[in-house]
Amino acid sequence: MRILFIRHLPTPGNEKRQYIGRTNEDLSERAAEEFRRRLEKGVSDQYPSVQYVIASPLKRCIQTAELIFPGQEIITEPMLRECDFGEYEGKTYEDLKKEPEYIRWMESGGMTAFPGGEYQTSFRARCADGVQKWISRLMEEGADSVAFVVHGGTIMAAMEKLAGDRHEFYYWQVKNGGGYMAEVVEKEWENGARVLKKVKRIQENAGY
Repeated sequence: MRILFIRHLPTPGNEKRQYIGRTNEDLSERAAEEFRRRLEKGVSDQYPSVQYVIASPLKRCIQTAELIFPGQEIITEPMLRECDFGEYEGKTYEDLKKEPEYIRWMESGGMTAFPGGEYQTSFRARCADGVQKWISRLMEEGADSVAFVVHGGTIMAAMEKLAGDRHEFYYWQVKNGGGYMAEVVEKEWENGARVLKKVKRIQENAGY
């Protein structure tokens, strides 16, 4: 089975470099229009066609999926939503850099809970579990390909847990519109060897 992971296109909060987790933003009008122009020029071939599209339920992912895979059914999965940044939602590094709580969070490598938000261990586990759930389910249905249109953190969590080439969480960071292509071997997956193989990065230079 071929697996695609695609990070949503930019939102206004992304363009301002804000922490945007649970906030349900629309895509940036500028980024959406830029992507439509690229479609008209036929330069969006970095996204192969797929049989199924699974997305985070937040608007930015659904809207991105609709642009990349027009006319296809989009299945939403709450387990794939972005981390809840708690009191950091909507704030930037410049807003927070002198806050003692934020400094402690940075010094922990981002592993402590955001104030009023979600623990990284819980977030990463649910994202990886959500991806595994759908790969297993679609294998049972005989699917040959699926795209996960999700958040940057969701992709990093899934790749950290499942990629055959082991790397730490932040190694897998991608820009908006970027992501990864991989494969899973059905028999190995069903026998418990749940590994993403032949991982390749999707082109990121989308001009956003």
